[in-house]
Amino acid sequence: MIDTTQLDQLNAQQLRVTVLSLMEKMAGQSAAIERKDREIAFKQAVIDKITHEMAVLKRLKFAAKSEAYSSEQKSLLDETIDADLEALQRELNAVQPPVKDDADKQKPKRQPLPGNLPRREIRHEPESTTCACGCQLKRIGEDVAEKLDYQPGVFTVERHIRGKWVCSQCETLIQAPVPAHVIDKGLPTAGLLAQVLVAKYADHLPLYRQEAIFARAGFGIARSTLAQWVGACGVQLQPLVQALRAELLRHSVLHADETPVQMLKPGAGKTHRAYLWSYCTTTYNPTRAVVFDFADSRGGQHCRAFLGLPGHDGWHGSLVCDDFSGYKACFQMGVSEAGCLAHARRKFHELWVNHQSTIGEQALKFFVQLYEVEREVHELDVPERRRIRQERSRPVADALHLWLTQQRRKLPEGSATIKAIDYSLNRWAALTRYIDDGNLPADNNWVENQIRPIAIGRSNWLFAGSLRAGQRAAAVMSLVHSARLNGHDPYAYLRDILERLPTQPASRIDELLPHRWSTVI
Repeated sequence: MIDTTQLDQLNAQQLRVTVLSLMEKMAGQSAAIERKDREIAFKQAVIDKITHEMAVLKRLKFAAKSEAYSSEQKSLLDETIDADLEALQRELNAVQPPVKDDADKQKPKRQPLPGNLPRREIRHEPESTTCACGCQLKRIGEDVAEKLDYQPGVFTVERHIRGKWVCSQCETLIQAPVPAHVIDKGLPTAGLLAQVLVAKYADHLPLYRQEAIFARAGFGIARSTLAQWVGACGVQLQPLVQALRAELLRHSVLHADETPVQMLKPGAGKTHRAYLWSYCTTTYNPTRAVVFDFADSRGGQHCRAFLGLPGHDGWHGSLVCDDFSGYKACFQMGVSEAGCLAHARRKFHELWVNHQSTIGEQALKFFVQLYEVEREVHELDVPERRRIRQERSRPVADALHLWLTQQRRKLPEGSATIKAIDYSLNRWAALTRYIDDGNLPADNNWVENQIRPIAIGRSNWLFAGSLRAGQRAAAVMSLVHSARLNGHDPYAYLRDILERLPTQPASRIDELLPHRWSTVI
């Protein structure tokens, strides 16, 4: 038998265990509550930020009517604000899903598509029409959803027909699920969305021009609607652009350059100079990729942020660039500088063309010899390219350096010739680094060619409507131009990935990158 002392000890021990267990449970609950509070506070901060930005844009949309804008400027501003508002709304919905209420049921229904447009039926039926109870299902009706499709110059209508099947015994109703779309319950197909994006960001057609083109094709689409589609697609495509940037930063040699783009400052009726930064792999790299990054200034912090500098996990390869000071801080953080031979040559070419300079003419002869070697070694493998460069380019480069040094001593300070010579001498190590590294290109012309189409677009854009609009343009152009680099038709590429994105697992997003893309699923 257990005496009362032992019983008291046993009860006290059980009490202590129970109390400790409760204390641990309460501590865990407190930690969970604290964690939830932090999540709620973070979400609320994001919601407040997005809500504030949306309120500012809505005020600008109505205030713009009284600003002294031209009709083209006003149109571009309107479409930018509409696209930004749609993008913000989707970001807000991701943080705070909208609550359905009676007001949603009272919203006006979309007008039916014109009956004169050609229609193509796409039927969706269950894989099996046998009920779980073993009976054969009977078809009792169907749901039909019409979506507007577009192939260059021709509108068609896709009729998605989903049959309804019911079991006469247990009254089980079966119907194929609604196919996933980039814009849920939206009017456009992936083909129409791809057309709008390619026209805007590859062919540089503002939405008000596309509105007129679509009207001639048989169905007018309001530019505000087009802008909402663009904003929605920008949000949906962002994970793919982030994956493309991550892929780019896995490579040890990159080109970098930047070009100015005017950005509107709503409220002031003026523009200021923003910049589109471009980063891409080299022509020696089988992975062809280019990523554009839009920033509101030319500050070097934008380049460092893109490369993840400073930081242990930041990019630390060789950056091929010009002598712009914004890149200099990167070279103090572990990035190797590779100069642009074409920029150095350009200085002497200007001397020869503008002033018939004999020094400029003689310098160009050295550069001709260096570029003859580059043409010959372009298709060779890395070790052979390096060997030939060291054998043939190194003597020419050494002779050029000696000649430039000698000419430098003979000329007065401050002359245009001195500036051209100093540009090369001051960057000599960076300019000739390619000779000892077969992975490095001799110049930055490749990335400049990627930016060149942007100059064509500037005359059509007039300006970027906002920072968000510029960043959205940079994201879509990254995909469009990377698709072109890999030999793809941008329209076919965008159409396919917009069809796949809604159901593509995040872990397999890399499969949709332009250099890995295949139309075979």
